[in-house]
Amino acid sequence: MPIDKTKITKEMLEKAAKCKTADELIALAKSEGVDLTKNEAVAYLEELQNVELDEKALDKVAGGGCYPDCPKDYCFEN
Repeated sequence: MPIDKTKITKEMLEKAAKCKTADELIALAKSEGVDLTKNEAVAYLEELQNVELDEKALDKVAGGGCYPDCPKDYCFEN
């Protein structure tokens, strides 16, 4: 039975991303009231490992962006 992704919270995804094995993910899912098969757990772990950040998220991770009084010649946003 497919997982209803609308019921998955950000916190649940953060916990799931920390799982190293399918068994860990299955145990976590069970504690959250979600039933996962071994194949589903493996597939979700692969999906979590292959997440790509969009340009805006990459800028935030890399420290991009400017502070409020950033001089125009240093700020790429102006």
